[in-house]
Amino acid sequence: MPLEGEYEPSPAQWVREQVEEYERSGGTRANTLGDTGLPIVIVTTRGHRSGRIRKSPVMRVEHDGEYAIVASKGGAPEHPQWYDNLRADPKAVMIQDGPEPFEVEVRELEGDERELWWRRAVAAYPPYAEYQEKTDRVIPVLLATRRD
Repeated sequence: MPLEGEYEPSPAQWVREQVEEYERSGGTRANTLGDTGLPIVIVTTRGHRSGRIRKSPVMRVEHDGEYAIVASKGGAPEHPQWYDNLRADPKAVMIQDGPEPFEVEVRELEGDERELWWRRAVAAYPPYAEYQEKTDRVIPVLLATRRD
């Protein structure tokens, strides 16, 4: 069942515009990070404080139908706000990778499993390695698995 509720667009203009164009085009436009040519997906969550629907473009790190969601925030000292939404309700999450969003459940990775997915994430988006060097926090990697 899709997430329902009031959608609250991001306060960041570039995020609002990218999400809107991605959804309007069924994922055929605005599907890369700026002019990098590197693909993104849209992650939909429910705000853990507001209860409103939130949408964020994140780098596409897919393997065998599962997706890594990397909470890098460009190497900032704090996690992105959407990370708290994923942790608060790991079943109230959707991913859009193409024309139609689908439900996923997320869990934070640790140990060898995190390392494997971290390597995949860096291969998909090399700046992640620089982001980790910029911050003292361990950048969280969450695994999104499609729900039936």
